[in-house]
Amino acid sequence: MHEPIMKDLDLARACAEFADDKKAENIRILDLRGLSPVTDWLVLCSALSAPQLRAVRDHIEDEMKEKHGERPLYRDGSYESQWMILDYGNVMVHILSPEKRDFYALEELWGDAPEVTLKEDQPRIVRQPKKKPATKPKAAKSVKKAPTKKTARKAAKKVAKRKK
Repeated sequence: MHEPIMKDLDLARACAEFADDKKAENIRILDLRGLSPVTDWLVLCSALSAPQLRAVRDHIEDEMKEKHGERPLYRDGSYESQWMILDYGNVMVHILSPEKRDFYALEELWGDAPEVTLKEDQPRIVRQPKKKPATKPKAAKSVKKAPTKKTARKAAKKVAKRKK
C-alpha cells in the first residue's frame, strides 16, 4: 500500500490555512480520531456570504490540488444551502454560514473532540465540554377561549350561507 501524499493533520492544517486566505472566520480543527467512524479530522469555518462560501471552497480545492496533489473524494452542498463540504477521506472540511453553523452546532456535537491549532508550533488547544443549559419549565398549554357573541353570530351566518 502506498503512503499518503500528506499526513492527515498536515492536510487539515493546509485546508484551514487556505480557508484563512479567503477570510473565512472562526476556523477550527477538531481531532475526531477514535470518536467518529467517518473521519479523523474535522475542519470547520464560517463564510459570511454565498460568494464567500464558494470562494473558500474553490480556493481550498484548487490549492490542495495544485500545491499538494490532493483532490477531494467527495464534495457536497451549494452556496444556496449555506453549507459546503469537501471530503478528503480522513479530513472533512465544512464551510458554513454563521446561521447554519449556529443551528447545526457541530462543535457541540463533537464536544469531546480535542481541538488542534492551525499552526504546528502553537500549543495544543484543550477544549472543555460545554455545560448543558438548565432546561426551562414547560409552559402551560394554552386554553382556547370561548367564542364571543359576535364571532358566534358570524359563524352562524357562514353556515347559513353554505346551506343555501
